[in-house]
Amino acid sequence: MGALSHIRVLDLSRVLAGPWASQILADLGAEVIKIERPGHGDDTRAWGPPFMSDSDGEPTSESAYYLCTNRGKQSVCVDMKTPEGQAVIRQLAADSDILIENFKVGGAAGFGLDYPSLAQLNPRLVYCSITGFGQNGPLKDRPGYDFLVQAMGGLMSVTGEKNGEPGAGPQKVGVALTDIMTGLYAAIGILAALAERDQSGLGQHVDLALLDVTAATLANQATNYLVGGMNPTRLGNAHPNVVPYQSFVCADGHLIVAVGNDAQFRRFVVELGLPELADDPRFVTNRKRVEHREELIPPLQAKMLEQSKQEWIDRLEQAGVPAGPINSVAEVFDEPQLAARQMRVQVPHPLNPELELVGSPIKLSRTPVDDRRPPPMLGEHTEQVLAKLDLP
Repeated sequence: MGALSHIRVLDLSRVLAGPWASQILADLGAEVIKIERPGHGDDTRAWGPPFMSDSDGEPTSESAYYLCTNRGKQSVCVDMKTPEGQAVIRQLAADSDILIENFKVGGAAGFGLDYPSLAQLNPRLVYCSITGFGQNGPLKDRPGYDFLVQAMGGLMSVTGEKNGEPGAGPQKVGVALTDIMTGLYAAIGILAALAERDQSGLGQHVDLALLDVTAATLANQATNYLVGGMNPTRLGNAHPNVVPYQSFVCADGHLIVAVGNDAQFRRFVVELGLPELADDPRFVTNRKRVEHREELIPPLQAKMLEQSKQEWIDRLEQAGVPAGPINSVAEVFDEPQLAARQMRVQVPHPLNPELELVGSPIKLSRTPVDDRRPPPMLGEHTEQVLAKLDLP
């Protein structure tokens, strides 16, 4: 039995942040009922190509994007714009532990499905709202999208090549990271509210905003500004607080070196044949290396060009210096370590029994996750779920 096998989740969210949170709960064993628009479903069902192929190799209507964030759920088609649909959702909410929604601020209230309304039916309900900017504040009524908030939240200002370098300019992260991080924080907030409910017997409203999450996860870049008065800028693949902690060009491509302390730095420069740098007053501590970054990196880079990536990886690994390749996605999923960790899993789908998806990274010793249940087809469980309700 999963850790959350006693929990029911009513998921009114769509696209990524909310579905990511509910997928985590589904992996942990919760029953997740995904409410979708009749005839259309979640917007991401149409976000392709690519689309999953069936067992005969023919493309289906199941997009790869939708499949990435909806495994383990039940799909129920309900038109919540109608009184009948709203009545269905209220019945489901009355018997649920968690509700997740990502309407614009006030949108759920227009359907009578806001937290105050549903809490009267079910005081134990943990109700999670995900919006671009939160339930209050001057921007609360604006719609929020990952790309927009990566920009507004400062993430793009520290991502990309530094000014003066080829290709310089702000860049978004290559996945919708703000949505993903918001989904993670939503799951954490929901689980905290469930734990508190064990003491109080009451649910509560969990309010998540994409902008808040982006600001929070600027991490050291945020405190570099708040504590040190440093307004961070783009550094490409270099680190603002640790040197050398960046990519280098080798004879046949790029390599990452992550020197985390002074002892590793000494081993690194000795392996490069530059032992004198370890005792140079400009580089003897990380603080000094950050101050003299522009003087240190060129001689290191010149040495790295003398050998191939794999030659350096082998040598630096032997020397105890963290280093590794920059893998493509294909190379990542051919990595034996991921296979050993069950991060590439077969999820038999009604249309494709050999469907492969990314596994859950959560490893629980006594109540393991269940990440082998397929994402549902549109309306696949409508009759099954509605048959249990007391409908007119």
